[in-house]
Amino acid sequence: MANNHNQFIAFNNVITINSSKKEALKKNRKALRDKIRKYYKDNYPNEVAPKFKPQGSFAMHTILEPIKSENNLGVFDLDDGVYFIDDSITDRLSIDQYHRRIKDAVTGHTSIVPIDKDTCIRVEYSDGHHVDLPIYFKTDSTWSIPQLAHKSKGWINSDPKEFYEWFNRKADETPQLRRIVKYLKAWCDYKESVNTNINMPSGCILTILAVDHFSAVVNRDDEALKNVLVRMYNSLTITFACYRPTTPVGENLFAGYSDTRRNNFMDRLKAFKEDAERAIASSNPKEACEKWQNHFGMRFSCSAAKNEDENARQFSNPVILNNNNRFA
Repeated sequence: MANNHNQFIAFNNVITINSSKKEALKKNRKALRDKIRKYYKDNYPNEVAPKFKPQGSFAMHTILEPIKSENNLGVFDLDDGVYFIDDSITDRLSIDQYHRRIKDAVTGHTSIVPIDKDTCIRVEYSDGHHVDLPIYFKTDSTWSIPQLAHKSKGWINSDPKEFYEWFNRKADETPQLRRIVKYLKAWCDYKESVNTNINMPSGCILTILAVDHFSAVVNRDDEALKNVLVRMYNSLTITFACYRPTTPVGENLFAGYSDTRRNNFMDRLKAFKEDAERAIASSNPKEACEKWQNHFGMRFSCSAAKNEDENARQFSNPVILNNNNRFA
């Protein structure tokens, strides 16, 4: 059985953003926060000032190095929640008001006009990366649940902090899980880069599916990923659903998928699963590595994988027993 664990660890290092880029993203986030705070101080000094909480892949430590990196940040996606916390729900403004104000606050921050999406205000940068600013309202109560200002669905119970804390508790116990999530995200990124017409699942969906189907395999990221892919495919073939484990609990994140989008994903998942099974069953690490590379691209290097039959090597040097007369 081929062992490509070392290739996976090297791949994890390649797709993990470095500390300087993390600091650059934090700097951009702080600049946006400062701009929004100033906007409210100047224009609405007697109203509740917004607060901020990180969320998404940055908070879960699963943010990836983009495939096509430029001399700058590249195509990163950063989420930063904007929270309005007040005494009573009667003090809440309309969704359109919150969206309009946050968009006004960040307009002019970059040369690109901010996008007012259903779920957030998106600030785009000239190098291709963007920061999404979802807006939440929450009453000042210990048990209050944040509500997302969704332009088409209204106020929706949503707690991104609960989600990333749920994941981090599990991943901190078993670091291999965090790497598996990153491998799945890197696979989706690669598939979208070679075919821009497909839309693979979000990082949130991949995270939930990974947790649902993960079991640790010590020093074998390749085998652990193969197991996740097999279980994921088998489960989704029976019921194509991904249920959110945190608020809003039970939401099926696949509910809005069209037949075409579902089939595109399942076809690629099946191909990935089958190549993963072949890679693990192979006795040649180089050949096995190339099967993984088909789904990750050239960032998954096979240069250090040995091109030899491990089964043949195992039997090429038979053990010689010492014929000791004492045991005759």
